[in-house]
Amino acid sequence: MRVSPKRHKKLMTAQNTTESVTDFVATLYRSESRRVLATLIRLLGDFDLAEEALHDAFASAVEQWPEKGPPANPRAWLISAGRFKAIDAIRRRAKFDASLASIANQLESDAADPAKQKSEEVEDDRLRLIFTCCHPAIAPEAQIALTLREICGLTTDQIARAFLTAPAALAQRIVRAKSKIKNANIPYQVPSPDDLPERLDSVLHVIYLVFNEGYSASSGQLLTRPDLSAEAIRLGRLLAELLTEPEVLGLLALMLLHDSRRHARTSSEGDLILLENQNRALWNRDQIAEGKSLVERALSSERFGPYTIQAAIAAVHSDAPSTSATDWSQIVALYDLLARAEPSPIIELNRAVAIAMRDGPQAGLNLIDAILARGDLADYHLAHSARAEFLRRLRRTAEAQAAYRRALDLTDQEPERRFLERRLKELQI
Repeated sequence: MRVSPKRHKKLMTAQNTTESVTDFVATLYRSESRRVLATLIRLLGDFDLAEEALHDAFASAVEQWPEKGPPANPRAWLISAGRFKAIDAIRRRAKFDASLASIANQLESDAADPAKQKSEEVEDDRLRLIFTCCHPAIAPEAQIALTLREICGLTTDQIARAFLTAPAALAQRIVRAKSKIKNANIPYQVPSPDDLPERLDSVLHVIYLVFNEGYSASSGQLLTRPDLSAEAIRLGRLLAELLTEPEVLGLLALMLLHDSRRHARTSSEGDLILLENQNRALWNRDQIAEGKSLVERALSSERFGPYTIQAAIAAVHSDAPSTSATDWSQIVALYDLLARAEPSPIIELNRAVAIAMRDGPQAGLNLIDAILARGDLADYHLAHSARAEFLRRLRRTAEAQAAYRRALDLTDQEPERRFLERRLKELQI
């Protein structure tokens, strides 16, 4: 069958339009899906139903938008489409369970048209969802896992790596948390001012873990996930507007100060660049200025905690023109304070690195060996890579190679793997 040039041009135009819209929908999914999901959970009152509606809405967009074109407000369209898809699904199931018909009627009458909702109401849905996921009736580890899954769209495997736990066990936590929210009728709302403080620790920890996954991805081809970092900072800002507690300001400061270095942390090829080798002219000075201002506000309250202390450490780094000119004594002192406020092997490791910068690699090596001798951080790749670095500087080549290989075995992140492989190759020359 022959196709005329005119018909061929139309077919090609239609194909190009479909491909263009499909790419647009894929981009929209990455940027907007978690916002859409949060609003659908509020409208539908059910996590699983909302997740199904989310995917149905995006499938409809792929089908309809190539012909009609994307709507003026894609997010509102997706929320509205998802809501109606969910109601239709419930009505179909009502043929086998009459009780579902009343649920569908209730959803249809209660839910206002998303296109008519105020933008800030939809924007705040993720903050409402965080507090719902972090309700005290839910176990703390399940609170964090559920929020990372539902708010940020991390996979079960990614969250499991962050928790250093088995994916199957983590998946069960998420299922139980969803059931608890549904069965206990936990409200989808930001708590009252009286209830906020007791809920704050879990919420801050969630935002912190989201940022960490964005700042240093647990796996994959890229060192960073700027979308997650930006999301965590946005959530931090929303929380700071809601509750100007010192630790809220401290966490926001910490995220801004770390994120200020993002463009200097990787090469144009995506390879890892250590702090000592970064071009500090690439650091974002606006973020640094805002972060330092927030640190000062938090410290002035004298009610600060671990996030503010970590932000103060980041602020010392941001003031230094180079690694050698950094006030390592001040950083060690801050780590001493942090270790008392929140003892953990990770903090001990970071303190060991700071002491090595102040007192030499042998001092840092002694501390890391003591941590590993206790059995702590045995499967943490950064502990072994730091140990390898100290051994390399001490010219203990064979031991350094073994430590680098151990670190390499423990990391799934490609830029870090390439960095460790380069270090090994350098030692073999």
